[in-house]
Amino acid sequence: MSIEIENIVFNENGLIPAVVQDEQTGQVLMLAYMNKQAVEQTIATGETWFYSRSREELWNKGATSGNRQQVRQLSLDCDDDSILVQVTPKGPACHTGETSCFYKPALAGESNRQIVHELIREIRNRKENPVEGSYTAYLFREGIDKVLKKIGEEASEVIIGAKNEDKQELTSELADLTYHTLVLMEIAGVDIDDVKQELVQRRTKDEGD
Repeated sequence: MSIEIENIVFNENGLIPAVVQDEQTGQVLMLAYMNKQAVEQTIATGETWFYSRSREELWNKGATSGNRQQVRQLSLDCDDDSILVQVTPKGPACHTGETSCFYKPALAGESNRQIVHELIREIRNRKENPVEGSYTAYLFREGIDKVLKKIGEEASEVIIGAKNEDKQELTSELADLTYHTLVLMEIAGVDIDDVKQELVQRRTKDEGD
C-alpha cells in the first residue's frame, strides 16, 4: 500500500480522483476525491478517507453506515494524477444500498466477470436459508459425503469430455465440477481467497526457484 505522496499530482483544487475497486472481484465500487490529508489518513488507518467537495470536509467511508472499506492496495496511474484504491468492502459502497455506485447500465450487455463470486454468494445463501426443491440445499442436507461422491462423478465426466475432444461437453462438465467444488468449499470453510493466496504463494515460490 506504499505510495509516495510527493509524487501525487493534485489538481488546482488540491484534489485527486480516486477509483475504488473490490480487490477480490475487480468490481468498480465508486469514484470519489482525495486531498493530501485524505491520502495520508487512508494510509495511516488502512481505511478509505475522502474529501467531500460539497461539504468541504474529510469523511471516512462507512463511519456512519458501517460499510467501511479495508484498503489492500493503492496505485497511481501513469500520470500520477488519479489513484486506484483496491479494498475489501464491509458492505455496499453506494448510499442507495447497491453494492456499487455504478449500477445503471448505459449500454446493454452482460458481463460474466462476477459469476463465480455471485455463485458463491448464492451457495452460501442456500446453506443459510434452505429452499424446498433447491438442489444446493439438498446437497447441504445430505452432507460432505454426498458432495464428495458428486465431485468424483463430475471429475470422471470431465475426463470423458476431454477424451471425446468435445469442447461443449467438456465445458459443461467443467462447470458442473466447479459448482460442486464451490459447494464443498462452503462445507469445509475454504474461502476462494484461500485458494487464490495458495496460488500466489506457489507462483512466488516458482519464480524464486
